[in-house]
Amino acid sequence: MNEIKIFAPATVANVACGFDVLGFCLDSVGDEMVIRKIAKKGIYITKIEGFDLPYEAELNVAGVSALAMYDAAKPDCGFEIEIYKNIKPGSGIGSSAASAVGSVFGMNELLGRPYNKTQLTEFAIKGEALASKCEHADNLAPALFGGFTLVKSMSPLEILEIPSPNDLYAAIIHPQIEIKTSEARAILPKEVSLSNAITQWANFGSLIHGLHTSDYDLIQRSLHDVIVEPYRSQLIPHYNDVKAEALKAGALGAGISGSGPSIFTLNKGVETANKVADSMRSVYSKTGMDFDIHVSKINVEGVKII
Repeated sequence: MNEIKIFAPATVANVACGFDVLGFCLDSVGDEMVIRKIAKKGIYITKIEGFDLPYEAELNVAGVSALAMYDAAKPDCGFEIEIYKNIKPGSGIGSSAASAVGSVFGMNELLGRPYNKTQLTEFAIKGEALASKCEHADNLAPALFGGFTLVKSMSPLEILEIPSPNDLYAAIIHPQIEIKTSEARAILPKEVSLSNAITQWANFGSLIHGLHTSDYDLIQRSLHDVIVEPYRSQLIPHYNDVKAEALKAGALGAGISGSGPSIFTLNKGVETANKVADSMRSVYSKTGMDFDIHVSKINVEGVKII
């Protein structure tokens, strides 16, 4: 096999109370990539559709992660990468992570799978860092492993797969503005109060338990962020209105997807998810701002061959 086409899914990171460690994978939106083995050594990005991104491998997220793996594997061949970009950069649903994951996953398949998913995540981290100016894996891990993932440790890298209820759906609205991850991190406080920390880790622990036990009521009572949301929500127009309407329409919880501007909700059942999506649409349709809406079951497979 010398060529492979893959689907690299969008993801939601942080999931309210899980800043920098928790994420989940979507199935309704993602990038497509073609990875091709060639005789000439090196990494070459030969086609990009969807958005204006660099063709130089060392300046492109997919290229940087591919180079990290290539330097480690030292294969007796090279690779061409075609990127069909469907996730808008800066959207808050893991655009850079999808690129970083897609290239290394495809190369790994063509080389006979010499690396496991954790090792692939380590390579992809190098690409993600190009976009966000720091190394983190809360989008990368769910894109590679599927479902919900918890980044237990970055050094050494340890990723835990978290089960999720079968009837859990996400509804996400993406206002067409760009918020750079590096800028969204810069506004966060360097220190937090002990009382907020206690509230946050209680919510986080109970959310993980709720996911393990399919306890929708506990999930609902746990999806609260007292540390990051108060700051980042100021960057997202009409955030409080969208969240209020989503909760009124039956969402279990709502929060900022990654660094924003996308706003995610978790819902029990596709009917509720669609109803919540309509409620969010009603808020933004009055603003004159362009936006996208996604309704997605939790994708337990992650990146895949298509």
